[in-house]
Amino acid sequence: MSILAISATVLVLAWVVLSRASALPGRPPDAAPDLPVDTPDSRIGRAIAGLEKAHPDLSGIQLLPDSRGSFAARVKLIRAADVCLDVQYYIWRDDVSGRLLLDELRQAADRGVTVRLLLDDNGIADLDDELAALNTHPNVEVRLFNPSTIRRPKVLGYLLDFSRLNRRMHNKSLTADNQMTIIGGRNIGDMYFGAGDQPEFADLDILAIGAIVPELAADFSRYWISESSYPCHLILQTPPDGALDRLAGAAQDLLRTDPLAQDYAVAVDEMSYADPLTHGAIEYEWVPVTMLSDDPAKALGRHPRIRKPLGRIGEIIEQSQSQMGLVSAYFVPSRAGADMFVAMAARGVQLDVLTNALASTDVAVVHAGYARYRRRLLQAGVRLWEMKGENPAFPARRSGVLGSLPRSSRTSLHAKTFTCDGARLFVGSFNFDPRSVHLNTELGFLMESPALAQRLQRVFGDPLRARAYEVQLGPDGALIWIEAGENGPTVHTHDPETSLWRRMQVVLWQLMPIEWLL
Repeated sequence: MSILAISATVLVLAWVVLSRASALPGRPPDAAPDLPVDTPDSRIGRAIAGLEKAHPDLSGIQLLPDSRGSFAARVKLIRAADVCLDVQYYIWRDDVSGRLLLDELRQAADRGVTVRLLLDDNGIADLDDELAALNTHPNVEVRLFNPSTIRRPKVLGYLLDFSRLNRRMHNKSLTADNQMTIIGGRNIGDMYFGAGDQPEFADLDILAIGAIVPELAADFSRYWISESSYPCHLILQTPPDGALDRLAGAAQDLLRTDPLAQDYAVAVDEMSYADPLTHGAIEYEWVPVTMLSDDPAKALGRHPRIRKPLGRIGEIIEQSQSQMGLVSAYFVPSRAGADMFVAMAARGVQLDVLTNALASTDVAVVHAGYARYRRRLLQAGVRLWEMKGENPAFPARRSGVLGSLPRSSRTSLHAKTFTCDGARLFVGSFNFDPRSVHLNTELGFLMESPALAQRLQRVFGDPLRARAYEVQLGPDGALIWIEAGENGPTVHTHDPETSLWRRMQVVLWQLMPIEWLL
């Protein structure tokens, strides 16, 4: 037998072995979920009972634009829970904030709170041991969504089962006692909470009470029992004895010795506005809210192909009559979406889009998917804004939605929100790209509220000029980037703050037929 034949045989055998290793284990079926348990006697239930009675069939909404405040709100919500916590995230990082919040869940479980933690398996790098340890707590169950059985390196799982593992759960929510929830764009990690030396993500969450919360609680249960949700003990190795105690000890060591952990603790103590049990300082906007949530069967490829540009989100946007402002970290409209925006502009709708500049994006290939549509959108009259990578030296006015300037010297936009006609506001996980439409599951709230919608719409214009470039067409038809400054505007003739090589990468990505993956 030739060396070539032997090599081919070895490769085939290796492929067979790996394919068997990547097969998912049998998953015991779950019973159909009961309706969310009402908890009127919980501390949160008692605290908000009067507010809900005064606003029947409405939901109380508070925007959480501040990154550190959004961390504090999560901690306070976990600490206020008496009965149950349902937690669902795409990314949970193995960093200071991630470890502190895991320990907050453990402490809640120690108080008798039932904790259900559902995490997308793609976003939990290096947390297998910690999650397996937490799962040993009698009041905690951890499940992994669409998991890979090959833990290291996970990329092997993608090579063997790409069609399944390419579909992810992008939802983000934290619900306490079926009474109060936080949803939005933030995952769990230091970069989402304005900490550390890495670039900070500018993002937006909302805190909600009232009529929408039982709907969200029921939606969580739908994901919890879905075919893609696996009890983590079927996927992760059994932890050694004492692993849960060591997990608790590691968190306490962080609080004693790590300056960043201590900064987080200070934020929790100082930001009382986020306390779910003391509502005097919380200014809720009581509005009708509609939940937009994908069927978890989408992760199995069983969701009907969406024909409308951007799906249900596109239908809502297309209803705009006069004005639409969109904020998206990863804006890839696709040809159909660009057609929709061009048609809207042609009938007189004023359209503003804020996304990342090439210098601020953390995914250059996604920027390539957006860049190919810039000229056409500008020619149609759409105003394009691109978030700067470097924070300006002079302060911007607080927007009320995107918050004050981030603490880090570098910023990357991560929010996913839009407003229509100054009357409707959407906040959620939807990225306005083909991946959000066709591959990932997404979650968001659509709020009928002129007050909230106009807060976002006011971002576009002067408040944004200090934080973003306005992209325009120059006299010769070429793209230019207008940068505001204390001494007047500066005009850039290529993507600002970028090297020639990075710009060439974008051009190369545009030549590849991968838009459906973005």
